[in-house]
Amino acid sequence: MGTPPDSPPTKAQPAPAPVRPRPKKTGSWNSYQFVHSRGSSTSSQFAHTLSIDVNTVAIPLSPGSHNTVEVPAVRSPDAHAAEYFHSLSLSPSLKERRLSRNSFSASLPIPRSKRQSRLSNVAFPDVQAALGAVRPGMPPVQPTREILSSQVQDVHSEMARRAKNMAFVFDIDGVLVHGDRLIPEGQRVLEILNGDNQLGIKIPHIFLTNGSGKPELARTTQLSGILHNPVSTEQFIQSHTPMRALAEYYSTVLVVGGEGYRCRDVAEEYGFKDIVVPNDIIAWDPTIAPYRVFTEEERASSRPRDFSKINIEAILVFSDSRDYATDLQIIMDLLRSQNGRLRTVAADPESQRIPIYFSQGDFLCPTEHPIPRMSQGAFRIGLEAMYKAQTGVDLERVVYGKPELATYKYADEVLASWMDVLHGEERVPENIYMIGDNPASDIVGGNMYGWNTCLVRTGVFQGGENDEENPANFGVFANVLDAVKTACRKQLGHDFRFEWSDSMNPVLHGNAEGSSAIE
Repeated sequence: MGTPPDSPPTKAQPAPAPVRPRPKKTGSWNSYQFVHSRGSSTSSQFAHTLSIDVNTVAIPLSPGSHNTVEVPAVRSPDAHAAEYFHSLSLSPSLKERRLSRNSFSASLPIPRSKRQSRLSNVAFPDVQAALGAVRPGMPPVQPTREILSSQVQDVHSEMARRAKNMAFVFDIDGVLVHGDRLIPEGQRVLEILNGDNQLGIKIPHIFLTNGSGKPELARTTQLSGILHNPVSTEQFIQSHTPMRALAEYYSTVLVVGGEGYRCRDVAEEYGFKDIVVPNDIIAWDPTIAPYRVFTEEERASSRPRDFSKINIEAILVFSDSRDYATDLQIIMDLLRSQNGRLRTVAADPESQRIPIYFSQGDFLCPTEHPIPRMSQGAFRIGLEAMYKAQTGVDLERVVYGKPELATYKYADEVLASWMDVLHGEERVPENIYMIGDNPASDIVGGNMYGWNTCLVRTGVFQGGENDEENPANFGVFANVLDAVKTACRKQLGHDFRFEWSDSMNPVLHGNAEGSSAIE
């Protein structure tokens, strides 16, 4: 286990200045130290050192600094991870491959703080109107369906218990939608899980996507419209959602990717204080990207300043680059600079290199185009090749998203929180089903984390009976609806019905004589 953090400084001891997390070798690939700052309950900050082993999740012990978890990027050795492997999870070449796209020694901070609201951030006025006006001093009148479903769940208490002990984690692109186009089975799946089933019960489910580039609320609002079902920010994780934790570590950052200035908006929402985007740099010095045509509209929206006098502390690739040539040039300049100052070149770039983070590592992504398109992973691979060619050393990087361990740890946090919203039980269900279309991210990550994995044929995977390298341990299905129905029948019984009947009598049921279930 990691060394517990030192106690916060007393009033007589001034807190040391915040330190950017930078890995320090401790003599082997398996153990690194990270020095970083935390906020205490009295708003003071203190620095401490953690010795992090690759099998350890370091959680701050100070009561006032529990809003970040550091998750090592390197997977546990096979000998220590056997308990997590399903019988179908291992491919013949597994022991010869690292299942992380991160550099050795990388530690990925993820958020741990409670969410600001336990309520859905997506409003549906038609539903609220149907509930009727609120009586003065009294709670709203409960709909008949909620009363009936509650009674049905009381009668079928064991089935209801099992329904609350299962959960689904959905990839989005290639499973529920293709870009902005609905996959028809996706709508029906969400109707079933949102209560259109025999028990009238809401079966927990969250969305875990390597998509990116928009604030969470904008993305969930868009998804709600496409899927014709409510999607809350409380149950939604996109690739850069866990990267909000990095705002505790860095002040001035370069944010790359996405359309226009949307990723700047995302970073501001996450709490980053000083955000630079490539257009700001081009507006200051157009010669940095000599082949870029910079429009007056772009110039008017940029925030230029003298970046030769500003230390950019980290590079955050939030989404797919829209201009490879410009973004790669600026990133290369910063990686070789002296402490993140443009127009400088460090004598030893390797020792002075600023950290770079990628929100995900997928090489391909399904879109409206019939053949999957290259994604952020292709951008990263190109950058790594350029860096190696120019410096002679490998680029150390940190990659979030599926299949990285940190993303699944964060999914546990979100699942427990969403369970509390739905059923007042803040815990992670025991039987979790990951449904995805990409064996190299959805399936391998779910397998390694001990989830049941379902591979669908509506996206990246178009192979045979199963993927040879990363087989889904629960099976391969034509679409998401087939996968969900199969999982529900396993957990709730083969006679479980996938529709709610308003005519159901929760007291009289079960046989032709109409005998009462309640004596």
